[in-house]
Amino acid sequence: MKYMKWLGVLAVGLLIYSCFSNWIAVTDRGVIAGGMDAGGTNFGKPGYFHLFFALLFLPFHLIPRLWAKRANVVVVALNMAWAIRNFFVLAICRGGDCPDRLLGLWLMLLAAVLMLLAALFPDMDINEKK
Repeated sequence: MKYMKWLGVLAVGLLIYSCFSNWIAVTDRGVIAGGMDAGGTNFGKPGYFHLFFALLFLPFHLIPRLWAKRANVVVVALNMAWAIRNFFVLAICRGGDCPDRLLGLWLMLLAAVLMLLAALFPDMDINEKK
């Protein structure tokens, strides 16, 4: 499993890219919202929270200590919860207007899952003391 470190770094890059892309489009109103641009909605900027988690994930992922790997599991669990929340809350139908889920929303969810997998299966050698 020597590729998990690179999978985590790739997932952070994918998450950052997805935060700056479009997440939903409401075609009836002509509104396009993304992670960093609310686009006339009341969602705010949920991508900032993902960027915060990505900045916490990366050093914890690259530090080869057990405490860093344990802290990283907490970070990716919060990131995954935030991603699931964004996936369902932003794309729910409101008042008869159903938004279309765009590629950025799917990439954000995929990046959160990849970060979770990279944190749950870290590249660490565990030396058992005799």
